[in-house]
Amino acid sequence: MHPFLMHLYSPLKIREVTFRNRIAVSPMCQYSSEDGFASDWHLVHLGSRAVGGAALVMTEASAVTAEGRISPHDLGIWQDEHIASLARITTFIREQGSISGIQLAHAGRKASTRVPWDRSGSFIPESEGGWRTSAPSPIPFRETDTAPRELSPAELGDIVDAFAAAARRALAAGFQVIEIHAAHGYLINEFLSPLSNRREDEYGGSFENRIRFLTEIAQAIRTVWPESLPLFARISAIDWVEGGWTVDDSVKLAQRLKPLGVDLVDCSSGGVMPNAKIVAGPGYQVPFAAQVRREASILTGAVGMITDPQQAEAIIRDGSADLVLLAREFLRDPYFPLHAAQALGVEATPPVQYKRAF
Repeated sequence: MHPFLMHLYSPLKIREVTFRNRIAVSPMCQYSSEDGFASDWHLVHLGSRAVGGAALVMTEASAVTAEGRISPHDLGIWQDEHIASLARITTFIREQGSISGIQLAHAGRKASTRVPWDRSGSFIPESEGGWRTSAPSPIPFRETDTAPRELSPAELGDIVDAFAAAARRALAAGFQVIEIHAAHGYLINEFLSPLSNRREDEYGGSFENRIRFLTEIAQAIRTVWPESLPLFARISAIDWVEGGWTVDDSVKLAQRLKPLGVDLVDCSSGGVMPNAKIVAGPGYQVPFAAQVRREASILTGAVGMITDPQQAEAIIRDGSADLVLLAREFLRDPYFPLHAAQALGVEATPPVQYKRAF
């Protein structure tokens, strides 16, 4: 192996968990659950990426309450009955040498929507089987949506407890990484951004107040999540709207999260406002991960239009991030890590059943 090409395939140890390389499967909603239960689709979808050589295989956003689902067909972890079907998946992922992770989420005002292939994921009113959404402030995401209900401090405490309970279930199911979903305009992100949080109590107004909900969730999860296992947080590093959340805010947030036991910040962007003008392109979010990593002295993950082995190698080699998280590229190629190894001249290590093809 040429030293120049060792970075993407070098192991990464976080706490007591060692990732075999720096390639992770980013959480991708599959909208293939009934009542929150993982299905055979999830086993095959996630399991095939472990077979393909990913170091970390993340489940999709998994709702900590039934009302916190993006759609009626989201994966959930709000009841003990969800554990068994998830454990089947984590067992298989572990058998392939990969680490299994779960993203814990609450959709907030962006809940109760149709699946993307049904009327473009539009809002489902209660009259059609949807439910009343909740948020920091009674501001709908789209003008055509029903306004969400403003959450009381007591209700926020219940949701914090729901995240902790979900973490206990994740541990029982065999997950080794938890990621807090604080991005893409969902509930936690709605508290962080001044564009969606207009509260005047201890959860709104100042930066410290707007991050309070997230810091309480991180602390609650760490009370039940073992010290030996990593905790990640996915954030929208920038709102892409004037007057919104900035990359400098993200640095400050990462500095607050690190002492609370958050080990890695997964840097995405956008999602809190429908009118955001996102300037997208290959690796367009990598600079956010690089700045947070550099200025907050914390591990980061880079995500967003990472499709090429040399591109992924450069991100790790240059110190822009510690992990690359791929989404759509993994949908196109479940075996991206094996193919990328071949392209970079690194020895591929497929399962014995597949060695004849590599």
